[in-house]
Parts: sequence; C-alpha cells; structure tokens
Amino acid sequence: MTEHHRDAALTPSEQATIRELLDTDRRRTTDRIALLGRDRDEIVTSSALTASDDEHDPEGSSTAFERAHVQALLDQALTHLAELDLAAERLRDGTYGICAKCGQRIPLERLEVLPAIKTCVKCASRRR
Repeated sequence: MTEHHRDAALTPSEQATIRELLDTDRRRTTDRIALLGRDRDEIVTSSALTASDDEHDPEGSSTAFERAHVQALLDQALTHLAELDLAAERLRDGTYGICAKCGQRIPLERLEVLPAIKTCVKCASRRR
C-alpha cells in the first residue's frame, strides 16, 4: 500500500459501515436477479406455449419487447453484482475508497450512496 493509499484508508468503523452496505446491496441484487430470471423464464415459457408469429401477431411485438426489457434489466443486475464483488475485494485489500482514476480518496458520503463506485465525482463527471 502506498503512502497515499495509507492516508486515505477507511477507519475500522467506516469499513464496517461499507461492508454492511455492500452486503445489503448484494442481497437485494441477488434477490432481483432471481426475480428477473423467473420473469424471463415465464415470458419464454408462455411465448413457447402459443404458436405466435411475432411479426404478424398484434401481441408479438409487445412480448418481444417485454422479453428484451427483462433481459436488459437482468444484465444490468448481473453487472452490478460483479461490481459489488469487486468493491468487496477492494475493501479487503485496502484499496476501497480510492479513486481508480486520480488516486484521491472518495468521500465517505459518496461511498455510502454508491458503495460499488470506484471513481470520485470529479473523475466521474469527466467521463461524460
């Protein structure tokens, strides 16, 4: 750990707070993934039971949209879960709370709102 990172390290109390936030977010995300997976499976199953032609069936386009929408939400949740796992890894190795772009400490308030975040506001705003 560099001197810069040691100065920016979280206190044990802050680490406990962040660990709880990450765990809570992870539980919610895994629950969401399970729910979205069931929704996707139900859509696929129900569309397989009907002999619909998406191109000519008036309901076909909405079914295809619904299936794509649920899949997009599922993909987002899976990505967020991976980001949470990486954040937990950074917390364990002592690099959590350090901006991945500039190396400065990310304010605790930002970490509490977005526990998987890896950039400070300044660097995140440059991305746009």
